[in-house]
Amino acid sequence: MTTKDYQTKRPLSIFLHYFRRHWKLFTVDILCAVLVAVIDLSFPLVTRSALYEMLPGQMYQLFFTVMVTVLVCYVLRSFLNYIVAYYGHTFGIRVEADIRADLFRHMQDMSFDFYDRNRTGQLMSRLTTDLFDLTELAHHGPEDLLTSVLTIIGALIVMGSIRWELALVVAATIPVFLIIVFSLRRGMSKASRAAKEKTGHINQEIESSLSGIRTAKAFANEEVENARFTAANVVYKTSKRDFHKAMGRFHSCIEFFLCSLNVVIVGLGGYFVMKGDMDYRDLLTFTLYIASFVSPMRKLSGFSEMFANGFAGLNRFVDLMRTEPTQQDKPDAQPLTAVKGTIDVEDVSFAYDGDLDVLRSVTLHVAPGETVAIVGPSGGGKTTLCQLIPRFYDVSSGSIRIDGQDIRDVTQRSIHQNIGIVQQDVFLFADTIFENIRYGRPDATKEEVIEAAKKAEIYDDILAMPNGFDTYVGERGTLLSGGQKQRVAIARIFLKDPAILILDEATSALDSVTEAKIQRAFDTLAQGRTTLIIAHRLSTIRAAHRIISIADGVITESGTHDQLIVQNGIYADLYNTQNPAHPQR
Repeated sequence: MTTKDYQTKRPLSIFLHYFRRHWKLFTVDILCAVLVAVIDLSFPLVTRSALYEMLPGQMYQLFFTVMVTVLVCYVLRSFLNYIVAYYGHTFGIRVEADIRADLFRHMQDMSFDFYDRNRTGQLMSRLTTDLFDLTELAHHGPEDLLTSVLTIIGALIVMGSIRWELALVVAATIPVFLIIVFSLRRGMSKASRAAKEKTGHINQEIESSLSGIRTAKAFANEEVENARFTAANVVYKTSKRDFHKAMGRFHSCIEFFLCSLNVVIVGLGGYFVMKGDMDYRDLLTFTLYIASFVSPMRKLSGFSEMFANGFAGLNRFVDLMRTEPTQQDKPDAQPLTAVKGTIDVEDVSFAYDGDLDVLRSVTLHVAPGETVAIVGPSGGGKTTLCQLIPRFYDVSSGSIRIDGQDIRDVTQRSIHQNIGIVQQDVFLFADTIFENIRYGRPDATKEEVIEAAKKAEIYDDILAMPNGFDTYVGERGTLLSGGQKQRVAIARIFLKDPAILILDEATSALDSVTEAKIQRAFDTLAQGRTTLIIAHRLSTIRAAHRIISIADGVITESGTHDQLIVQNGIYADLYNTQNPAHPQR
């Protein structure tokens, strides 16, 4: 389904849509559940026949034959219950897995600004905790609803044939029961949704604390983190309080109602027996059917609780699926092909969330194969400019073109395929070095991965590790040094082999010797490619054809090293600060 489908369809319709792929499992589950209900309805009838006909008529052989048959039916019932439990839950898990897969794909389509606004822990809660109850709802919901309705109808028909007055009393309780269920279910649904939101809060606090555990230890702030966790844990402990109160009210009312029904029926039935209008055997059979009637009523009340929990998660899922990415491809967007590397930034302004402009009327033209270094004070807009070129964000005004094509007119995927980015904050997946390098091109051969490692000056380091390329890098690459992580990320770009390079402090974690080595590799890689280098360490931009400085969201200077030194502006100040022994004017 598309985002528009999620926006126009009701949550229940969306939920049932996921049943289609697994209709065979669903059919088996429902049929077996119905057969179980039929067996349950048959036993009181058999009991009544035994009491009225077989035992008084001394038909003992038939009686024991029927009892054996009933026993065989209960063996069959046990097998059917196994099918319902196993295949029913399998069906529910598959539905949940399909929903989670669609949600994850949708999250991948979301733009950078979505992740600026939403914390990882909350999104994890949407992908996991919120969907757990959907397994139970998908499995037990339709099954309990159908079998309960069939059992109630069947029980009422048989009870009506025994004593219609008592059956009428029982039937009159159904609308009262439904009124109680629906009135109390609203409170449970509201409380369940609030509980899931609070559960997402503790998930985000746990994710934040575990991610920052090294920083906490470095600052000896374990107690601070413990206090934060304790506060979140208190929220969690009370997160379901309102739901449990609503659930307690619900179950108390339902149990009183159902238990009172037994008393009323036995009392009225006893009255009819006293008057001689009813046989005690009919009353016994009738009370057996009351048990068959009450059991599905309890199932319906359980279904109501299950529905409240499941739909709270379903509604949160639907809310997220209805959210459209900020950056979307146009319907007629074409892929960017045969990229030469021309970049034209025309009068671009940009502000995050409509606040103050980070960039103001920036114009920059980069020729194919040109290397442009971008320098300037922190917060001046260097990284923002380089995030606009791959269209991680859309410009507020102006335009950005690659090879003359506005990046809003081509597919985002093709832009990303043709731009390689090495960021200052390197992210490595919790996998092997080999897989982290091959992430640059998932279909790369082992020989190509090795060649990329050599170009990135990481090959010798890898061979020195106990497991070589199969070395596990740890969570976010924590088992590697900063320089090694940076060079693994650089190897990914060598393997990707893009037409345009963006290096955001790509050598910041390297020592001077390694930096010199990797700089030679970058110089080789940059040949014939358009390269943008964001740098604070000016030693990394010696090979740049042009240097621009950005401050307060505008380009203040543009030229070669010598030209900018003569201008005695921002670049000259940065250079002299980093080279106090050899200032240039």
